[in-house]
Amino acid sequence: MVGPVEDAELTSGSGFWATAAVGDVPAVVLTDGPHGVRKQAGGASLLTGSAATCFPPAVATASTWDRSLLRRMGAALGAEARALGVGVLLGPGINLKRSPLNGRNFEYFSEDPLLTGALAAEWVLGVQGEGVGASLKHFAVNSQETDRMTISADVDERTLRELYLSGFERVVRTARPWTVMCSYNRVNGVHAANNRWLLTDVLRGEWGFDGLVVSDWGAVVDRVASVAAGLDLTMPGPDPRGDADLVRAVADGDLDPELLATSAQRVRALAERAAPADPGETFDADAHHALAREIAGRAIVLLKNEGGLLPLATAGQSIAVIGEFARTPRYQGGGSSLITPTRLDDALAAITAATSAPVTFAPGYGEGASVAEAARVAAAADVAVLFVGTDQETEGADRTDIDLPATHLELLEHVVAANPRTVVVLSNGGVLRTPWDTTVPALVEAWLLGQAGGSATADVLFGTVNPSGRLAETIPHRLADHPSYLDFPGEAGHVRYGEGIHVGYRGFDAREQDVAYPFGFGLSYTTFTYGQATATADENGIDVRVPITNTGDRAGHEVVQLYLSLPTSRVRRAPRELKAFEVVELARAQTVEVLLHVPRRDLAFWDPTLTQWAIEGGDYHVAVGASSRDLRTTTTVPVPGDGSRIPLTADSTIAQWFAHPEGARLLEEALAPLTSNGGPLSGMPLRELAGGMPLSRLTRLLPTTALDQAIATAVSRLTP
Repeated sequence: MVGPVEDAELTSGSGFWATAAVGDVPAVVLTDGPHGVRKQAGGASLLTGSAATCFPPAVATASTWDRSLLRRMGAALGAEARALGVGVLLGPGINLKRSPLNGRNFEYFSEDPLLTGALAAEWVLGVQGEGVGASLKHFAVNSQETDRMTISADVDERTLRELYLSGFERVVRTARPWTVMCSYNRVNGVHAANNRWLLTDVLRGEWGFDGLVVSDWGAVVDRVASVAAGLDLTMPGPDPRGDADLVRAVADGDLDPELLATSAQRVRALAERAAPADPGETFDADAHHALAREIAGRAIVLLKNEGGLLPLATAGQSIAVIGEFARTPRYQGGGSSLITPTRLDDALAAITAATSAPVTFAPGYGEGASVAEAARVAAAADVAVLFVGTDQETEGADRTDIDLPATHLELLEHVVAANPRTVVVLSNGGVLRTPWDTTVPALVEAWLLGQAGGSATADVLFGTVNPSGRLAETIPHRLADHPSYLDFPGEAGHVRYGEGIHVGYRGFDAREQDVAYPFGFGLSYTTFTYGQATATADENGIDVRVPITNTGDRAGHEVVQLYLSLPTSRVRRAPRELKAFEVVELARAQTVEVLLHVPRRDLAFWDPTLTQWAIEGGDYHVAVGASSRDLRTTTTVPVPGDGSRIPLTADSTIAQWFAHPEGARLLEEALAPLTSNGGPLSGMPLRELAGGMPLSRLTRLLPTTALDQAIATAVSRLTP
């Protein structure tokens, strides 16, 4: 008979990367990571994995804005996981990019929850379609590495619901991940691993999650409290002391045995789901490398292209390739997601292979490199392609700035002076400010592109691939401009999310702050025009149709973005919020009508007074365009509200009473003796002068039995 001892053993791991095999329940292998299968190689260190495809990290894949690419990437990851004997792949990471300083931003998608959730859901569906579980992480509000195991993320509930939990909710509801991984940090003072409100009330109770909650590795501080909160599997293991604590807590009556039994049953269910791969199952490494190259090419964002310097000619134009990153690529960040690639392309070799013209090279930075040599090489060529970037991005540490390293800046200055026809290619896991971009005609944001990034970069530089990447995060002029600047990374064990709902572009737009490159921005080698948008609304939400025409001379992808606002809202909102997007491929001169759907549920805001989601009625402003600040066509659409209203009491303000249709009528009746026929309030602009006064306070200023009775009657009529 199964009892607490067996249940306790099942709820902790047997080692660093596997659950415990107990009775007839087999062990399940779990391993990182979000952009590749990093299964620990035999006898190697914990972070050294067997060869697997290193796909582009999320910082790059988010810039594709392409759901289908993320689904295909997920399927490839799932196939590799099965071939390597992995039952659960620890990803995707979907924490919001609250600050550009987060050292782990390269593993996360965006500063926007819709884009994050939509892409992550496809990743999960792709992986799990291959019979391998996903682990949605890190739940929740884990947007920094500084003090990540102890920091308390202090955030109001509206911001928490609308921004930091929104992506998780979308993935849980639409993709049904097998597991969710809790984060290290505390949420409003309570460790995520012990947070019953988070793990049980919201995740399971409100969202209907029916899978397993696993801890981040080392996140559990109290096994008994964690099981009571709704955490099922503590990793890594074994944890005999924690197992004994659970058994003792059940025996002493300190832990409901049903809670432990339920957690153990979820581990059993996971083991049944994660069937082992067939013996001899393999994956097609060449096909997956080609997919990695396709995704990387679609992820590259063309930020600037003055004078049509790009694409480069494949003949008759000598090219100087400058920068060690061209020869020794920086293609992924550091930490638990570090992948041992099946192969590795470099941009220098790919550029050399793509052109019949002379290609010369100078490293420019690094050991033994010379800036003077690089400048000479650049000056002697028709065009220079300069590779610069950062190497700071890693799990476990945040960045200290968003600038290029001094050595790279020095190299850039000398190369551009030597050859004004310079293309700058960035390799970075987090946004970089670009005060120098006025000196260069072409700027390519190439992120960290995975093992095929070198070839993908050449594909874009020579026009084999028409760039279609769009920024998934804003690039500011200065770090100090960022909404999170004054509240990152916190102090004394707390980080205050002081910008509230104004995360990323929402904050820049609310302050009308100039930025270097806005959210959603990216250029193409072709051009697109937008016709007039039309919008309709019904009980399912809002449908917007807009014709898009490719007006250039080559085929390309356009990322059509829909932003909504409600100027008459009774609560503070961002000036515009991304509510739908579609990627469309258009041949030259082709026109398509794009349908953008906004589900009615996505119109809701979290009302902290009602402690529920609420949809306001009104004329919603619809803007469709190519970025958050390149809005090509607008319209309005009336949307009925859901009728939810703040409950009125004697302590509600006069303004709140007048804002309520029935409340206004009842209040006018109650105040009629005071406001008419020479009464003490006759002729007084009551709403303007005393709108913020609680109604009960009025009865103290003008104490009359009749007024007391009238207000009591009004309150009673509005009480359910």
